[in-house]
Amino acid sequence: MTTVPGSLVWELVKKNNYFLIKQFGNNNAKVRFSKEPNNLYNVHSCKFSSLANSKTVAVQPSAGEDKAVVLSTTKTKKQNTPAKLQHKTLMHKEFRKMAKSVKNQEMD
Repeated sequence: MTTVPGSLVWELVKKNNYFLIKQFGNNNAKVRFSKEPNNLYNVHSCKFSSLANSKTVAVQPSAGEDKAVVLSTTKTKKQNTPAKLQHKTLMHKEFRKMAKSVKNQEMD
């Protein structure tokens, strides 16, 4: 099975998709946000899109513990198997160490 390049996917979904949110900012300038699942910054751009990129990062609060978060990354070699695509790690360090480890996982 072949995969479609991310640049082609972005060209297909950049104008209109389910996750796109258009809002008016200052001076009636349109601001575009995205509510994709693994989009850390919620910015509608090719760099941060989880639809167009094979490597994505997500941070979510933990369900059971206080001061713990779940770091979810995608495995680039498992793109054709959706059940094995996500790698989740429970982090319960102090905030600065968690922020540093999330920053190290970010896309280039």
